[in-house]
Amino acid sequence: MTEEQKPELTEYADGWITERKGTGIPGFLKLAYPIILLACAVYLFVYMNGEITHSTRGTLVQELNAVTGNANTFMYVVMALIAAYVVVLLAFVYKKSDH
Repeated sequence: MTEEQKPELTEYADGWITERKGTGIPGFLKLAYPIILLACAVYLFVYMNGEITHSTRGTLVQELNAVTGNANTFMYVVMALIAAYVVVLLAFVYKKSDH
């Protein structure tokens, strides 16, 4: 194969990742990234103060929360950061490629 026939390749991470120039993001990744991030945010919201409804260790978690306080403010900040990342990620994934 001569040089004219070879497709233009773009290398990332010192050659660990190689792709043809102009390759788009696969559709399953366009769906997977936001779904995974949304699942992480929901998990953080549900278990924000620990698993307090568990049959055996739920009372211990409730007692620990009573002594140490809750982490609601911090967890809301983390969830807001996840939401901001989702917005940036979706803007990047769905924008038109410039190369």
